[in-house]
Amino acid sequence: MAKPNKKGPVRTVDIYCAGCRLQLFKYRKGGKGSLVKCFKERITQDFTTNQINCPHCEQEFARDTLVRGAPALKIIGGKVTFK
Repeated sequence: MAKPNKKGPVRTVDIYCAGCRLQLFKYRKGGKGSLVKCFKERITQDFTTNQINCPHCEQEFARDTLVRGAPALKIIGGKVTFK
């Protein structure tokens, strides 16, 4: 299967915890849709310790997985917001 584009999109979004509004990532997102998955190679800044739990409220917001052969985070619905 095809891997995601290494360079990726240029638009950067800030990803926040929906519970406590703490910033989790800066991410290069492509497209106009909702945030379903985050490819780890597109995360430009990481403000978490383990990329799965919020460091402030300890809520689990994602699961580790492989998408098209590349490591990614599957976002749990309603646990994060982005701008």
